[in-house]
Amino acid sequence: MTSFADAVARTGGRAPAWVEAELLARWSEPQRHYHTVAHLRAVLEITDHFSAYVQSPDLVRLALWFHDAIYDPTAYADANEQASAILAARHLSRCGVPVAGIAEVARLVRLTAGHAVDPDDRNGSLLADADLAVLARPWPSYVEYTTQIRAEYAHVPDELFRAGRARVLRGLLGLPSLYRIPELRERWEEPARTNLHRELEQLTE
Repeated sequence: MTSFADAVARTGGRAPAWVEAELLARWSEPQRHYHTVAHLRAVLEITDHFSAYVQSPDLVRLALWFHDAIYDPTAYADANEQASAILAARHLSRCGVPVAGIAEVARLVRLTAGHAVDPDDRNGSLLADADLAVLARPWPSYVEYTTQIRAEYAHVPDELFRAGRARVLRGLLGLPSLYRIPELRERWEEPARTNLHRELEQLTE
């Protein structure tokens, strides 16, 4: 996966070693079961593979480094995404990333709250597709993902969790398309929707 320092350098900035170390420490916090370094590595690898799709792949990479940097499962609504965007702006400013680049990274981080992307938003499309790649996994691996998500919300009673998770699934299924990059949409759209429908059926039995 592309290092944080390399992505910053290609924007014209310079990242002190402590910034990447802090981010990796955040991604390794004990409340995380799915939103871990493994997830970060997976989304960055997808971005590396499809970097030619966008004009600013390093801004997408930086947004992914920050998109779940602050992750509190007890937080309300989009509080984590908003806090992560603020953290991104603060740290990238210290790294000397141009102001326009910082604004774009913060925008992309906030976009992950709902994954609704305008058709002409290529940076947002790549970021969202990478973040939602997990939905298209084979069913046993998808179940492992849902188990990890449930572990992150262990503080929520089962009835409330099922209702909240069902709302999330319906929101995803309501998107015109889960994936925007044509190759990924062709490969992942059908299995992802099948997984979401199957999980939703189990939650609402």
